[in-house]
Amino acid sequence: MLRLIGKYRHTFLVGLQGNLVYRWNFALRSCFSLLHLVFIFLLWGAAFAGQTTIGGFGLDATLTYFIALFILHFFVGAFNEDYQISEEIRNGLINQFLLKPVNYYAYRFTIFLASRLVSGCLALVPFLLCLPLLKGHLVLPCEPWRLALGLPALLLSALIQFTIAYCFGLLTFWFLEIQSFVVLSYAVETLLGGQVFPLDLLPAALFRVSQFLPYYYQMYFPVAIFTGRLGQAAAVEGLCVQVFWTLALLAIASLLWKRGLRRHTAVGG
Repeated sequence: MLRLIGKYRHTFLVGLQGNLVYRWNFALRSCFSLLHLVFIFLLWGAAFAGQTTIGGFGLDATLTYFIALFILHFFVGAFNEDYQISEEIRNGLINQFLLKPVNYYAYRFTIFLASRLVSGCLALVPFLLCLPLLKGHLVLPCEPWRLALGLPALLLSALIQFTIAYCFGLLTFWFLEIQSFVVLSYAVETLLGGQVFPLDLLPAALFRVSQFLPYYYQMYFPVAIFTGRLGQAAAVEGLCVQVFWTLALLAIASLLWKRGLRRHTAVGG
């Protein structure tokens, strides 16, 4: 066990060093994302003109939701992992993992964690600089159970997002180009993951249906727990469904890996 931990610890450190090389790219991306946050403030400020609540939540609660979404997205969002996996398969770099005692999923997930640590910490810099302007809009609840349920939900959210990207990357075993799949998936995830609007603004029936889809648990679910948009009973129920989707996606990823290796031809040394 210690050797196993040490192996992936080394992978994490290498991934951390590799991502620090691109620290300015992450920093600039987070800074430009603030412009997106500015437009959200303007849009929802206009939407709340003349009314105090929408969907049972006030303007500050809605803005808090999007601020939390902005920060957590850099900590758990899968950005280009699918393309990286696709490139390793297409260029034969994956061959080095086939005869070594390294689990490819664990290896890629460790790199993912290192990347998200760098991008998340750098995203905090512009947020902290803007905090004096934003703190008047932050209305975070303080119930202890939200932290106890929110942190596991956040970890499972990262697992779900990475595993979906991992599965799309593995499609390279069957398709030469996966960009169309990734773009379509990104569009669906953006809408059904609560990144355009809080999902509780959907009609009740559609919102209930969305709670049984994996996209609900990618961003909306952990953010809704931390920002008070979900009660304790709904959070516990959602956590159970989130565990189910995590295990289901891991099973799909394992199946794609085994089937893909049957089609893969390793050439060279």
